[in-house]
Amino acid sequence: MAAQGGDATVAQTPTTASGEVNWTMLLIGFGGMAIGQFMAILDIQIVAASLPQIQAGVGASADQVSWIQTAYLIPEVVMIPLSAYLSRLWGTRLVFMMSCAGFVVMSVIAGLSTSIEFMIVARALQGFVGGAMVPTVFATAFTAFPPDKRIMANVATGMIVTLAPTVGPILGGHLTEWLSWRWLFFINVGPGLLSLFLVGRYANFDKGDPKLATGFDWFGLIAMATFLMTMQYVVEEGSKDDWFNDGTILWLTVVAVISGGTFIWRTLAYHQPLVQLRAFKDRNFTLGIMMTAVSGMSLYGGTFLMPLYLGRIRQFSAAEVGTTMLVSGICMFLTGPVVGRVARTMDARIPMVVGFSMVAWGMWLGHDITGDWGFWEFASLQAFRGCGVMIAMIATSQLTMSTLPPHMIKDASGLMNLSRNTAGAIVLAFLSTTLTTQTANHMNALSSKVSIASVDAQAMIAGLTQRMATMGVADPDGAARKAFQYMLNKQASILAFGDGFTILAIAGGLAACLALLARPAKTPPTAAALEAAAEAH
Repeated sequence: MAAQGGDATVAQTPTTASGEVNWTMLLIGFGGMAIGQFMAILDIQIVAASLPQIQAGVGASADQVSWIQTAYLIPEVVMIPLSAYLSRLWGTRLVFMMSCAGFVVMSVIAGLSTSIEFMIVARALQGFVGGAMVPTVFATAFTAFPPDKRIMANVATGMIVTLAPTVGPILGGHLTEWLSWRWLFFINVGPGLLSLFLVGRYANFDKGDPKLATGFDWFGLIAMATFLMTMQYVVEEGSKDDWFNDGTILWLTVVAVISGGTFIWRTLAYHQPLVQLRAFKDRNFTLGIMMTAVSGMSLYGGTFLMPLYLGRIRQFSAAEVGTTMLVSGICMFLTGPVVGRVARTMDARIPMVVGFSMVAWGMWLGHDITGDWGFWEFASLQAFRGCGVMIAMIATSQLTMSTLPPHMIKDASGLMNLSRNTAGAIVLAFLSTTLTTQTANHMNALSSKVSIASVDAQAMIAGLTQRMATMGVADPDGAARKAFQYMLNKQASILAFGDGFTILAIAGGLAACLALLARPAKTPPTAAALEAAAEAH
């Protein structure tokens, strides 16, 4: 796509000497970038099913081990919007290659960690340097491809964004079982080197503008970093620390509000801002950001609830959890190419409504979850959720960028990815709090209905006591009462998981309604239409 408006940083479609699109360079270069993007997103969730093994390997406490994921996410949210400015300054290829090389190095260091402190530092640096790989691929999909082929690139990026978090726990669980937890990080080396070679050789899509280095907004950078890191910390750790009852969480929330307001003011007032917030004047972009956030909630929320239920309630191993989650990945993989073909021929609002409605229905199926649910019970839920998330995400990304001018695409891509990741972090914290509070509420309700003094409870305890006595337990009556209490607590936890799925279902339904407010975007012309128009002139 030719540069417009004098902006030399807008990507250009590579062409041959005869002026035709150089598809070899375009597809191989973009494919190399997609490999790096997949790795960066995969590493958010690849450790999810293996945290106990990592905890034992580096000698971490139960509170410390959660920072293996948090330390990756907090610095990453700073780099995502910053990467747009760096791409305009240095060019997409250089920024991507620096990000990929740093990501590979820090992956190796993380894999060699011998203490939790060392691991946290390595993961923080890994998330920060690798954060640039995600938004640069989205921006390239919209600026380097010809208009009639842009949907194909969107399908590819949509499949990566949806598949990577789903495949993460699956791949991580099996790698830990077959080799060791260290290979969760070492596995990045091969794909990372391949990505570096392909991008360095084929992905010269744009040039940087060195003039942007003059007048760099350091004040805006400090305000943005402070805002994003404090906000992410509050969201990630608030539920564990009882939110505003904890002094650290309270003060960091105040800092986040002040620094966030300062960053917005600076961005709108400074002549050369780090992030172009003016994109929010476009209605489709604003609605798209909101729907991207909901799709992020559905993506990360579903990936959070199901493995947690299978491990906590069903006592599944890491490999068994990964196998059960496979259905979502397969459905997403099969849906992507079909959506790419269909989306070209219809109003993008239609697949958005269909996709979010499928997500809502899939999540609603989990509202009456029981303690017997396993692979087959989750199959239909995952099928609706997997297909729906893929349809909604591809259509949303297409509509979000459809009415923006080319020079805003890089900033818009960063904001879109930031909204998805931030919404994912928010929903994880919210679901974690919901599980805790609703388990307590359901426990109180169950205890009031089935107290130990009731006739039914006494009959159940008597049966349990007899079974314990048959098994030779020293104190059968005490063991029976403990077992009864455990059964009540387990049932309360199951009901809380049902509440979590219901919340995600409501969010999906609201997003389906929100999609109707978007303006219809013009369908990109096909290659045949462009050729016919050229002949007519």
